[in-house]
Amino acid sequence: MDKEAITLLTILKWTGTVCGVLGALLLALNISNSGWGWVLFFFSSTSWGIAGLKMKEPSLWILHAVFTVVNLLGIYRWLI
Repeated sequence: MDKEAITLLTILKWTGTVCGVLGALLLALNISNSGWGWVLFFFSSTSWGIAGLKMKEPSLWILHAVFTVVNLLGIYRWLI
């Protein structure tokens, strides 16, 4: 991988990690804005899914493809 691809991969993985942690925290707090945790989870799963594709890790991108669908369901049920 070239340097640019490694940088993009690093950004995707850290975006996924930060959004996942913040999404979990929002849902755990169970406050009026907790539904936005699903949006953060969506960004997390999308970022990690793309990272999994770039790393050629089928188990990672399949897992996060499923999580993306679940997160869309969460967004629909909590925010729409």
